[in-house]
Amino acid sequence: MALEKLQVLHALDVAETQRYHVRAVVIAGTGFFADAYDLFCITLVTKLLGRIYYHVPGRGEPGRLPPRLEAAISGVTFCGMIVGQLLFGWLGDKVGRKKFYGKTIMLMIMGSFLSGLSFGNSAGGVMATLCFFRFWLGVGIGGDYPLSATIMSEYANKRNRGSFVAAVFAMEGLGVLSGCIVTLVVSATFQARFGVPAYEDDPAASTPPQADYAWRIVLMVGAIPACFTYHWRMRMPETARYTALVARDADKAARDMSRVLEVDITGEPDKVESITRDRGDYGVFSRRFARRHGAHLAGAVACWFVLDVVFYSQNILQEKIFSDVKWVPRARTMSALEETYRVGRAHAIIALCGTLPGYWFAIAFVDVVGRKAIQFLGFAMMMGFMLVIAAFYDSLISPGRRIWLVLMYTFTFFFANFGPNSTTFILPAEIFPAHLRTTCHGISAAAGKVGAIVGTFGFMYAGQKADGSEATETGYPSGIGVRASLFVLAASNVLGILFTCFLPEPKGLSLEEVSGEGGESTNRGDADDVGDSQILRL
Repeated sequence: MALEKLQVLHALDVAETQRYHVRAVVIAGTGFFADAYDLFCITLVTKLLGRIYYHVPGRGEPGRLPPRLEAAISGVTFCGMIVGQLLFGWLGDKVGRKKFYGKTIMLMIMGSFLSGLSFGNSAGGVMATLCFFRFWLGVGIGGDYPLSATIMSEYANKRNRGSFVAAVFAMEGLGVLSGCIVTLVVSATFQARFGVPAYEDDPAASTPPQADYAWRIVLMVGAIPACFTYHWRMRMPETARYTALVARDADKAARDMSRVLEVDITGEPDKVESITRDRGDYGVFSRRFARRHGAHLAGAVACWFVLDVVFYSQNILQEKIFSDVKWVPRARTMSALEETYRVGRAHAIIALCGTLPGYWFAIAFVDVVGRKAIQFLGFAMMMGFMLVIAAFYDSLISPGRRIWLVLMYTFTFFFANFGPNSTTFILPAEIFPAHLRTTCHGISAAAGKVGAIVGTFGFMYAGQKADGSEATETGYPSGIGVRASLFVLAASNVLGILFTCFLPEPKGLSLEEVSGEGGESTNRGDADDVGDSQILRL
């Protein structure tokens, strides 16, 4: 016989949008703002690092980071994120979401600040310490993914839950834009102060000694927003769903939410004990999990992997496209600081025109049309735009038609964010049971960062021209070219569409209903579990 839902969970599900919802979005979102700033700002200063530390006197082109080192600087952060996502995802289910919420932000603060203090007796030494600190920065950023998504989903009401979680993730767009703005301000200030000539006019003077401060300032600024959110994270109460359904402390869950919601809520410890006893504490690698959620985890993992292969490959290919449309001229025609400024400006245009609007559309429509519909649409539209760009690439980079290339390329970012970049973050925080929620979100997110590594390393090489004509300038071996790379990425989106079919639609359902912890489950395999454990409505 089904039991009535716990009063504390029902109160959360039906609550009107209140101040505590906004506060939770701001607290979690400020952390994500810092995450995105720290993660993406390194791409804005890699050219500057090459000019400072790898300049070769007498060479016709400015210094560049060696290809493997450039890939490693990005890849080491992703490796740290994988560790953080798996570790803090597991800890979030074992000891609580709040317990390590402050620890992740401390890792981010220290990682971003120390990255700006990277030191060494040689160029290799500086790069080695930079990679070391950015690894630990990645651990903190990675831990923030499962904890922030789960905390927000468990605090939210069921009517607006998708929008709240999307709003947290949308702070990533503001973080990316802020990184561009800081880079523009710093590089323009240094350029105006020191009047630096172009490389072709004076190779030695084109990179002044003071430029070594510019990239450090850009990286260290990322610690500031993280500092602001630490105090408020430590004051947040543990989520009621973890306290009641995992820690099994019904009275504490009721007390915490009574203060938050400003209503009287009964603890109902007997009901909690009955629910958790019948549910059992099966693990991710159990046969029961495989029956009930195996397909869902496979879908979440595969979709996030495919999305990040495509998404981070686009970031790598931006350099080629910016050069082809003449947004960033030949390196030798600029000073180091002017080149940094132009790279930041180009990224800012894409962020303003494609990235941010995509996040805003996701917030507005995710609880209207549903997560799966947006994910299907995003993968399909990215595939379509990439196919068109690839098919007409040679024509689109010609004078007079470049605006169409920029427009379509911007729309791929729009539909990435009004699509799978948002929904792959939201869905794993909704479709798994409370005692495995952060673990499964961490596994899904870690799979995404494996895809990011594939995209970063693979397409950094693949995007080079097949005839090897760029090898002297870039230091990379010949690849398959931007056009062929876009065809490969377009085909990858098809896999995302197929694996989206493995996922349930959580729109309008409570977390217990969609995860199978409620009496009316939407999960396949529940019928097989009835003999093992009766499914109770919470």
